[in-house]
Amino acid sequence: MSITVEVRDNLEKAIKVLKRKMQSEGMQRELKHRRFYEKPSVKKKRKQREASRRRRKSRRRFSR
Repeated sequence: MSITVEVRDNLEKAIKVLKRKMQSEGMQRELKHRRFYEKPSVKKKRKQREASRRRRKSRRRFSR
């Protein structure tokens, strides 16, 4: 998985675009989790919480 951003004139604008792309891909969250070691049991619980949050979000979206 690679994210590419072309820098044409403005470096600050390219950095903003890169940050936006990273956020939409969920990469910042992933980097935050990988910064420190996470025990397998904690990792499993976090994944379950995230999955339940995604399910609730999709149910809210379809119920409207």
